[in-house]
Amino acid sequence: MWIEALLLLIVALCACLAVVIEDLLTAVIVLGIGSAALSAVFFLLGSPYAGAFELSVGVGLVSVLLISAISLIAPEEGRSDE
Repeated sequence: MWIEALLLLIVALCACLAVVIEDLLTAVIVLGIGSAALSAVFFLLGSPYAGAFELSVGVGLVSVLLISAISLIAPEEGRSDE
């Protein structure tokens, strides 16, 4: 019981941190950690399909897509548009 409460606290903390953090890459990583904790909650509550789906889509796909989008739009250091 206390493990689920601890994991849900981690999920809530990571969600709040992902909104507050200004560095986009760090925010995506924190969001992925929160999603992995939510996946663990699903597994502990006896829902392996929801846990596996959250782990594959929430942590894997969304994190990879957001990191690739950030890397595509982030300005490169030392680059001049002139």
